[in-house]
Amino acid sequence: MKVILLKELQGKGGEGDVIDVNRGFANNFLLTQGYAVKATPGNLKQLEERKKNIAKREETRIADANALAEKLNDATVRVIAQVGEEGVLFGSVTAPLVADAIAEQLDIEIDRRRVELGKPIKMTGTYHVPVSLYRDIKGTVTVVVAGESEAEEAIDAIEEAIDIAETPADEMVEVDGEVAADGTVEVEVTETEE
Repeated sequence: MKVILLKELQGKGGEGDVIDVNRGFANNFLLTQGYAVKATPGNLKQLEERKKNIAKREETRIADANALAEKLNDATVRVIAQVGEEGVLFGSVTAPLVADAIAEQLDIEIDRRRVELGKPIKMTGTYHVPVSLYRDIKGTVTVVVAGESEAEEAIDAIEEAIDIAETPADEMVEVDGEVAADGTVEVEVTETEE
């Protein structure tokens, strides 16, 4: 059955494309969810009249997707997870967690279904995760998976460095730190009088 797509359908085409699909897929999903209309002679005639507007919107979408791909290619997000022995995670880092990390740390909303993680991440380390943005345009974000204990070790190292630093005898230094959700370590150093 031939249908005219009204919006992008990943792996099939974009707005204005005429595609041939199974009748059940068309009737049960594409037509009911507003992804397509039947390719009747009247709808095809309307499509020809709308081609210029569709082409302008397509240019804008492609330009936006390319800009977003550049941002993602230069970006790194951190995911903090509970880690067992030898860097093995308790649980795993999945596509929705990566999409949430991108939204929280980069302020870029990505549909979790567009994160092409393949298998869930089960070890700490650095991973390059492709993200499908529009049609064939993809960006690759660097995902650093670290354990909570590694972040706590960073706080301890900072505290130790401050202890080693020369501090006048009449001043005391108090260190307070915590690990943020994005994996950064926030440390507050205050001087106190004895």
